[in-house]
Amino acid sequence: MKTQHDFECDVIVIGAGVIGLAVARELQLQGREVILLEKNDAFGMETSSRNSEVIHAGIYYPAGSLKALHCVQGKHLLYDYAKDRKIPHQQIGKLIVATQEDELSKLDHYIEAARINGVHDLKRISQSELKELEPCVQAFGAVISPSTGIIDSHALMLSLLGDFENAGGNFIANSPVHSGRVVSGGIQIQLSDADQSLILAKTVINAAGLNACAVARSIEGIKLDSIPQEYYAIGHYFTMSGQSPFKHLIYPVAGHGYLGVHVTLDMGGQVRFGPDIEWIDTVDYAFDESRKQRFIEAVARYYPEVTSKEVSPAYTGIRPKISGPKDPSADFLIQTAAQHGVPGLINLLGMESPGLTSCLSVAAFVAQLKP
Repeated sequence: MKTQHDFECDVIVIGAGVIGLAVARELQLQGREVILLEKNDAFGMETSSRNSEVIHAGIYYPAGSLKALHCVQGKHLLYDYAKDRKIPHQQIGKLIVATQEDELSKLDHYIEAARINGVHDLKRISQSELKELEPCVQAFGAVISPSTGIIDSHALMLSLLGDFENAGGNFIANSPVHSGRVVSGGIQIQLSDADQSLILAKTVINAAGLNACAVARSIEGIKLDSIPQEYYAIGHYFTMSGQSPFKHLIYPVAGHGYLGVHVTLDMGGQVRFGPDIEWIDTVDYAFDESRKQRFIEAVARYYPEVTSKEVSPAYTGIRPKISGPKDPSADFLIQTAAQHGVPGLINLLGMESPGLTSCLSVAAFVAQLKP
């Protein structure tokens, strides 16, 4: 058993998804000495690369929540960053459509919720106005969100990693965390690599996504009752072949705990449908092709022509949730020692959507915390 550590640094960030990359970059740019650990053999291989790649406006999240705060702030930061770094992105706007007459009243609720969150550009449009914007979409009315957009998530993460490494940061892949404990001088993290490496840091930031709750529980002395139960919600995505008939993202009025099967576009103009939601017990990205007919029926409610199109399986993604099916919309949970009892540790738990949009805002927030 080793008694000495193999490396020392100022900060360890666990997890090189978009949140971990943004946090590590921010701290390194502030002059901290950061090691970024990733259990996979490359960055961003899980939630950060298996999503809709949407820059969200900040409509759906409860007033005063961390999701609302960081989505709205993060949206502006992300557009500025993408423009500055020439990261492929497009502010194409989103239409939230009422496919039934009794959903029309909900459209006004979106406008009010967005206004409370500091988003003032949503506008109600009529059935005829919707037809002018999107001739192939059938609905009784809609809300348009002009500040919603799309971004190339891989290019974004590559840029964040480049900033981090150019500033002197050290990215280490294939480095799953086994455990941690408080020692003299900080927190000692033990890896499950071939050498069972030990790294000492003054501050440890747990941004491990789907594994963040498990990583938190592996830290010796943590208050176990402060760490929520993790839940996994898988979403499937299908693609539609041919030229896109859409100019905007199309979302139905939201369901319970997720935003419904919606239409998104990638930077190449490919149409994607998804995600749906299914609660699973373990992280398993297997694609269930039997869901195809349900997808087509869901999309046909507002885009009837889908029934004559070629629709193919694309990929799945898993949301790192910290609340289950009965109450699926928990807020981001950002913990310091005041909550969990381990000095020097910051936990980022439940960092699901709008995590991509929020990444730069969350990074700035975490960088000023006293762990």
